[in-house]
Amino acid sequence: MARARLTEQVPGTDTPQPLSAPHPNGHEAAAAPKKRPAKQPSALWTDGLGRVGTRAAQVLLILTVAVVSVYALMQIKLLVIPVLIALILAAAIGPFVNMLRRRGIPGGVATGLAFVALLAVLAGISTVIYFSVRNQWGELAAQASSGLDELEQFLLTGPVPIEQEQLDQAREGIVQFATSSQVRSGAITGLSVVTEFIAGASLMVVILFFFLKDGAKIWTFFLRPFSGQREAKLRRVGSRTLEVLGGYVRGTAIVALVDTVAIGAALLIMQVPLAFPLAIIVFIGAFIPLVGATVAGILAALVALVANGPVVALIVVAVVVAVNQLEGDLLQPIVMGKSLQLHALVILMALTAGTILAGIVGAVLSVPLTAVAWAIIQVWTAEDPNLEDMNPDLPPPHSQPV
Repeated sequence: MARARLTEQVPGTDTPQPLSAPHPNGHEAAAAPKKRPAKQPSALWTDGLGRVGTRAAQVLLILTVAVVSVYALMQIKLLVIPVLIALILAAAIGPFVNMLRRRGIPGGVATGLAFVALLAVLAGISTVIYFSVRNQWGELAAQASSGLDELEQFLLTGPVPIEQEQLDQAREGIVQFATSSQVRSGAITGLSVVTEFIAGASLMVVILFFFLKDGAKIWTFFLRPFSGQREAKLRRVGSRTLEVLGGYVRGTAIVALVDTVAIGAALLIMQVPLAFPLAIIVFIGAFIPLVGATVAGILAALVALVANGPVVALIVVAVVVAVNQLEGDLLQPIVMGKSLQLHALVILMALTAGTILAGIVGAVLSVPLTAVAWAIIQVWTAEDPNLEDMNPDLPPPHSQPV
């Protein structure tokens, strides 16, 4: 006989509701567990882990684009490096060209005068270095040979004596390395580097001329697709780039000139050979912040050690340390001003990255390019401390190149 279905009347309703079937053991059956609703696929990106994953994907995408861009630029570094050097030189010489234009001199003539003046200065410095090295090379070679003999005698009779056989083996190893295939292949590589340098220097000269002559027109051409606030920001980016690069180069040149005069005078007073070429190396090295002038000073101290002995070398080291302290504590804050608003750690990291990517040229270019990148970020986020137009010679907005 079929069991009758049990129902009960729920208050407030007209329809009887079924009762739970009795359990065989006499207990009511437990209620069935409720199923959780399945999450929609789009909801997976709205919780905390999803937001972290989104940010991680964005960071990876940005890093990928940056790495690919740097790799692509390194493949055409023979073009990229001359363009960057020409841009930096144009920013430094640009005010002189603009001054000549404001005095009524045509743009082409003003550019030619500034261009010839720059080439004359570079040629003069190169000529002086060449003749100084040629006139003092024999004396330095003789003093270096004498210094090496003294060093060998010190090694043989010093507190930790070395046997003559060990010195002969070391000398033989140096000679074998100098005549090895590695050195010959290195010479071939050096020849290709010289060829690339000549080609890059020639390209840089041509690009620099056109930057000085038609820089405003070139920048206006790139701004033609933009209008409104974006165009105004990009024009501000161009003016701030010229300001930062020009201020950096001119300020660094002044600081380097002070370093060169101080260290060069000390070398001349103590009659160190190759004093003038070493002073020029100090001037060039000063364009590498933090380490350039120090490395050049160490080179001068080594020459003094070989040619004049340890006492003179220690005096040169003391002069280099004093000049570097004067540069860091007094000259750079006054001369550079706000042209280089970068922390020392940022400068060190930029130098390291530039050196890894492009060697000495990368070390020279990395710091001003980092300063330009920071200035662009300030302009784009409306945090630029200098709001006035730093380059009044740029054409007005919406103007067309002529």
